[in-house]
Amino acid sequence: MKFNFKTQYLIIAAVALILLLLFGGKMFLIIQAGERGVIFKPYTTGLDKENIFGEGFHIIAPWNDMSIYNVREQQRDEPMDVLDKNGLSISMDVTVRFNPSYSKIGNLHEQFGINFVNVLVIPEVRSCVRKVAGRYTAEEIYSTKRAEVEQSIIDETKMVLSQNFIEMKALLIRSINLPEQIKGAIESKLKQEQEALAYEFRLRSEESEAERRRIEAEGIANFNRIINASLTDKIIQQRGIEATIDLAKSPNTKVIVIGSGKDGLPLILGNN
Repeated sequence: MKFNFKTQYLIIAAVALILLLLFGGKMFLIIQAGERGVIFKPYTTGLDKENIFGEGFHIIAPWNDMSIYNVREQQRDEPMDVLDKNGLSISMDVTVRFNPSYSKIGNLHEQFGINFVNVLVIPEVRSCVRKVAGRYTAEEIYSTKRAEVEQSIIDETKMVLSQNFIEMKALLIRSINLPEQIKGAIESKLKQEQEALAYEFRLRSEESEAERRRIEAEGIANFNRIINASLTDKIIQQRGIEATIDLAKSPNTKVIVIGSGKDGLPLILGNN
């Protein structure tokens, strides 16, 4: 039995339709905004780490496999228990924000796979927080060196993640919780230290004021000694004459000279 051309075309179309229905989901892909794709070619070159597929419509061979990665900024909140330098348990709540490096999706897929957040990001964050906390005491983590601890955690976590194709945008320590007994002891100690510092400051202020007054008194005494040493009888007499002349020139003063006073200075009596 021979098939005419029309029948052959129908058969070909039917086969194509069947293949399309069977493999269309693997051949035609749409990568959404904020996503990237990496392709694996099992029968040729394997994983293509160099060519990263961007947003939009793509056609691939049905035997190849495309893995889609969310490259938007993601956030994870992690509560964890860590040990301080002395083995004391501390509860910390940490938030990390990150996204995969756009151009390194192939490397990320090769080493960690699509579940990289749980395989890579969270374990590394926890590891860095625990390592840094282990270098400080609970008091330093809770109060005296908290900013230093936070910065060390940020720097070390960012370095580790960047080496594994993750861009860390931020890491925040939301809370640090100690056992109530330890927390109370630390707060009491800090209060006593603040009171001691305030008392020391008052003592320094009072000592400074006493020193200022001593220097001022010494200056006045030195000034008086210099003046007394320079006041001879003739200088005193000259000053008296100058004062008498000034008084005599005053319009409100009547001058009566009776004999002379001690040291030869005239006596001036009476005024209006």
